[in-house]
Amino acid sequence: MHELEHVSLRAYLPVYGASAVKLAGAVCLRAPAAPDSPMLNRVVGLGLAGRVAEDVLDRALAAMGDTSFYVAVSPAADPALDHLLAARGLEPGWGWMLFERGPDPPPEIATALRIVDVDDTSAERWARIVAAAYGLPDTILPWFDALPAAAGWHAFLALDGDEPAAAAAVWIDPPAAYFGMAATLPEHRGKGGQGALFAARIGRALDAGCTTLVTETGELREDRPSASYRNIRRFGFEERFVVAHRLRRRAAA
Repeated sequence: MHELEHVSLRAYLPVYGASAVKLAGAVCLRAPAAPDSPMLNRVVGLGLAGRVAEDVLDRALAAMGDTSFYVAVSPAADPALDHLLAARGLEPGWGWMLFERGPDPPPEIATALRIVDVDDTSAERWARIVAAAYGLPDTILPWFDALPAAAGWHAFLALDGDEPAAAAAVWIDPPAAYFGMAATLPEHRGKGGQGALFAARIGRALDAGCTTLVTETGELREDRPSASYRNIRRFGFEERFVVAHRLRRRAAA
């Protein structure tokens, strides 16, 4: 597994906790509270230790249960993996671009919004912004509500007065930091919220001694939104490589 992929996985393991299933090098990240979201339900690491073992592949697919999920097809994976997934009926999905940034200071951001750390009293408001922005059901709220307290994670809110406008988080384990969960409510777009949240998170990571800053978002495609991609590039992150995905849709869908 490439180091950037490893940073992403390490960041999310404390969030998934016991819902993450490890199988001979592969990890099944399961979010049963959001069964229709392949963004939250994924299998990563298959084929990175050498030839794909078909019994491990089939166990990983079975472990995902009745969810819509992605299987990551890393550029470093066994070339047979994509063919084996296609033979099992998994369709091409939306690949994710991995980005990396060095320890340069963040740019100055002019905004009237105020950035604050998320605590026990604001975690639910933070969770609601993230879930709403990604079109996820209320059943996922307890999952997101627990993320700010997960090991290594720091969550932030952008406030317009006292009203939550945008949310984001960063996982820190020096020398690496992973940036995720960026979301803005539609009525607060264009106010500089995500820029201010990027600056706050970059500053927090640099203060902790991080030198490798990592994030990811959907690869550029004409039929997909690209605002997140542009924001990431604007704050000094550079494209490294795309991790392709195969998608299995849940039977109930």
